[in-house]
Amino acid sequence: MADYPKHIHIMEVGPRDGLQMEARCLSVAEKVALIDMLADAGLTEIEVGSFVHPARVPQMADTDAVFAALSRREGVDYRALWLNLRGLERAVAAGADITAKLSIATSETFSRRNVGRSFEESLAAMPDWLEVYAAHGLRDVSLGVMTAFGCTYEGHVPEGRTVAMIARVAERLDAQGFRLAEVDLADTTGWGNPLQVSRVVGAIRERWPELPIKLHLHDTRGCGIANAIAGLALGVDRFDASIGGLGGCPFAGLKGAAGNIATEDFAFVCSEMGIETGLDPDALAAAARHAETLVGRPLPGKVFRAGHRRPTASTVTSASG
Repeated sequence: MADYPKHIHIMEVGPRDGLQMEARCLSVAEKVALIDMLADAGLTEIEVGSFVHPARVPQMADTDAVFAALSRREGVDYRALWLNLRGLERAVAAGADITAKLSIATSETFSRRNVGRSFEESLAAMPDWLEVYAAHGLRDVSLGVMTAFGCTYEGHVPEGRTVAMIARVAERLDAQGFRLAEVDLADTTGWGNPLQVSRVVGAIRERWPELPIKLHLHDTRGCGIANAIAGLALGVDRFDASIGGLGGCPFAGLKGAAGNIATEDFAFVCSEMGIETGLDPDALAAAARHAETLVGRPLPGKVFRAGHRRPTASTVTSASG
């Protein structure tokens, strides 16, 4: 029997995960304006950008300046991505709202292409990360698991491998006085399907029944929303999404890969299912249209074009004459 949540939380990743794949590099002012529109729509957690080497992701070269130009709203957390300790230092200096994050990939090939380290090397580097997090009073750790549902380079990922890797990280955290507070499962290369999402989430729940799970889904093969609904049916209540469906990973091994699930589309699905998001659908649609104008290409989101209001009997009668 499905266990749908009554309310979900969406972190908007468009300004980071979305724009990092775009051919056009937006100006600081354009990025800030888009972020403001997303906050206007009710999003309370927005990923502003990433602190990575500009040669690898030139679209994120101005993230420091974007943070400096933000008009911060009370109640909104402005997040960032970093892949190394230097990036974390930059995020702190820029004033990003940081949380203790670690990341692994179930695919060794992807891990080396994305962060230049194997899983074992990532484990070995954990104490350095934890020392910095402890200095900021952060003891609850969110673990990102990339390629959780398959990999373009290595193919299918058994659920047992994913659980075993999470367990090793959890053991290391516990031994050093930290707590695994959340697992963020990412369908980095878009191989997931609803049955697989159910199996992976189920395997983690079987091992850690109370561990919160978050889903970061891509719509590369058209399964994004279906995968999100599979997560909802298991009670998952935290998701990443991207306005208009912007996004993708530069190191996923896919040309023209689709982005994350569209924020406005997923919010619409949840609303239709009676699940609260706290988001304004009209403001989301406006932000999606604006994002499409900024990047200069059609975005894959659907609701901002098709509309979100059902016709009433009076509007149908009026339209028919």
